[in-house]
Amino acid sequence: MADEKENGKEGELELDNSGKNKKMIIIIIAVVVLLVGAAAGYFFMSGSDASQADITAALDSEGSEAKVVEASSSAHLGTALYVPMPRAFRFNVPGAARDRFVEIRVQLLVRGGDNEENAKMHIPLIESTLLSVFSQANADDLATSAGKIALKQQSLAAVQKIMTDVEGDKTVEKVLFTGFVMQ
Repeated sequence: MADEKENGKEGELELDNSGKNKKMIIIIIAVVVLLVGAAAGYFFMSGSDASQADITAALDSEGSEAKVVEASSSAHLGTALYVPMPRAFRFNVPGAARDRFVEIRVQLLVRGGDNEENAKMHIPLIESTLLSVFSQANADDLATSAGKIALKQQSLAAVQKIMTDVEGDKTVEKVLFTGFVMQ
């Protein structure tokens, strides 16, 4: 009887001990994950200044000023920001067989906060410019991907021209069609 009680207690002790082992393993794993996360965060946050390294490398390799200018201009390019047009452009375009209805949703890619503010300030002017470019389109051309690309390029050229006239800077890097429906 005493042996059975001892054996029963030993079984209970083993169960309790295995539960403690599992808890200890989980705690160790959690500590290791936290340490790895902290080390990775420190590594990414304390990275060296890439633009300074590019300039130094450019000077060391050839001493050329062109490379230094290129390295510093790419570092000052700015963050890509997207300025959405508030409304989709809806218009009719003539086609060979019949007229088509087109809806285009547009966003503008700009670099830096100043350009973003300039684009937002001149949204009515940009909308008017885009609408005049879109109204010159042909349904047969818009049915092809080449026609859509050509329309984007024409839109970008027109927007950059008008922004250069108004602000003295292109402001907009790309005109993006985020929605294009033709019926």
